[in-house]
Amino acid sequence: MGVLEIVIGAVILLLSVVVIFVVILQEGHRAGINGAISGGADTFLSKNKARTVDAFLARWTKWFAIAFFVLAIVANFIALNK
Repeated sequence: MGVLEIVIGAVILLLSVVVIFVVILQEGHRAGINGAISGGADTFLSKNKARTVDAFLARWTKWFAIAFFVLAIVANFIALNK
């Protein structure tokens, strides 16, 4: 096993843990449904949802997941070419 394979494997492992951690930190989508039914969705805080921590975590979840899958595909190509 080469150094590049070990580095990519370690980064994939780190990214998988980060993706799990970021997903666990996010608030469930069911919380928004109850607020919409009771009229709580029209509050000042819901209008600024793009600036909330949950929106920040959702945005970073996408980037970490993309990086994870790209590295997994790269590792697969490296393994197939050996």
